[in-house]
Amino acid sequence: MTNLPKTPFLLIALLLLGFSEGMAQKKKSEKTRILVTSDGEIDDQCSIVRFLLYVNEWDVEGIITSSSQYHWQGHKWPGDDWIDPYLDAYAKDYPNLVKHDPDFPSPEFLRERTLLGNVKTEGEMTEVTPGSELIVKVLLDETDDRPIWIQAWGGTNTIARALKTIEESYPDKMEYVANKMRLYLIWEQDVTYQEYIRPNWGKYNIPTIIADQFEAIAYRWAQVQPPEMLPYFEGPWMKANILENHGALAALYPAMENGDFRSEGDSPAFLHTIPTGLRSLESPMYGGWGGRFVKVRDNTWLDSVPVSGYEYPEGRWYGSNGWGRTSLREGSKSTAEQRSTYFKPMWRWSDAMQNDFAARADWSVKSYTDANHPPFVHTKSKLNQSAKPGDTIKLSVAGSKDPDGDKLSYHWYVHTEPSTLANAGEQVKLTGADQAQSSFKVPQGTGTIHLICAVTDNGSPALTRYTRVIVTVKP
Repeated sequence: MTNLPKTPFLLIALLLLGFSEGMAQKKKSEKTRILVTSDGEIDDQCSIVRFLLYVNEWDVEGIITSSSQYHWQGHKWPGDDWIDPYLDAYAKDYPNLVKHDPDFPSPEFLRERTLLGNVKTEGEMTEVTPGSELIVKVLLDETDDRPIWIQAWGGTNTIARALKTIEESYPDKMEYVANKMRLYLIWEQDVTYQEYIRPNWGKYNIPTIIADQFEAIAYRWAQVQPPEMLPYFEGPWMKANILENHGALAALYPAMENGDFRSEGDSPAFLHTIPTGLRSLESPMYGGWGGRFVKVRDNTWLDSVPVSGYEYPEGRWYGSNGWGRTSLREGSKSTAEQRSTYFKPMWRWSDAMQNDFAARADWSVKSYTDANHPPFVHTKSKLNQSAKPGDTIKLSVAGSKDPDGDKLSYHWYVHTEPSTLANAGEQVKLTGADQAQSSFKVPQGTGTIHLICAVTDNGSPALTRYTRVIVTVKP
């Protein structure tokens, strides 16, 4: 098998997994559409390395440089062309990456969609720019009605400029555009969301996540990650798995001088959209690699603050008032337990997320047979079920496969945070929790129970994918 060319090997793998060519094409057509705006900060540069190693997972509509309250032309500016070295490095790694998945887009494809947005000053949204024009074009394209996740790694000003153009020139298309949009903002790094987007587009209830818990993998990660997760961010692990001998792109990763992870405060915006099986795109409250959120306003989801009686601010959610950021400042009255709870929706996945990153770095330099690839989880159970107290629920991922032939292990558990049935974690008693097939007797009460099965291979690094079954308990 080691000498087989790439295409036959992948075809054999797919056939072994029971996929037809038609199903493979269907999977491709159902890819999530994403568009990134970034201010090019050094942690954006860290994030772009990881992002480019995952671009096979999405339909990338654009990568646009914007400004923020921290960076604009003339103020701590990384340069209009800051991303070019990363795209050049991707081009060097590309011939090897496509051996692992032919869906990696060509370097030319990405370059055509990498444009400059509104960058002259903080929050500037008066000028029509190539970046804003691309957003307009993508949103107005009626040949593709799939939702598009627009991410703000910096300010929202280029997004705001695009929406202003649509409001001025295509007002009859505003509702159509809004219905396609999903926003994931890493803080509100300028005023344009509050001063333009929310007042003028709020009536359309565009689903909007504004994240603060990204601090778990930002500059202050060492204050947030629990002891068991810290090794995945420290120099020895980073050097062995990312920084050294892992291709041109990983070599550009701007880690700390000792090799420690620096910051990827923007990565949750795209980690949220990686198809891991956690179903995070169905609702921000489900939780996944990009965090878990609660609805605060009609269309707006923020971080869940573990403080009784906490009142969210009416306006911006950002560095000055985000609970997580303020909890890490000197003089904060927050407790260690509160901070652990607040950031857990991010750090609980750190080992799986970092191992996955390491595997992607391997893809840059290793052959298909020498690298590891995530398992395919085959969920036999209905993903959404209704039940009454006393019913027995059978759960199954039997038939899950690993493309490398690795042995799989299974871990069923109750994801307590999104579950609404009282004390679901204590009440649900799973049998066979370490097997492909598990079951439990539905306890008393009403509400939802979120069951997750983490399926992990024994390759190196070990990789995990999931299924989430949601049981709604009714009287």
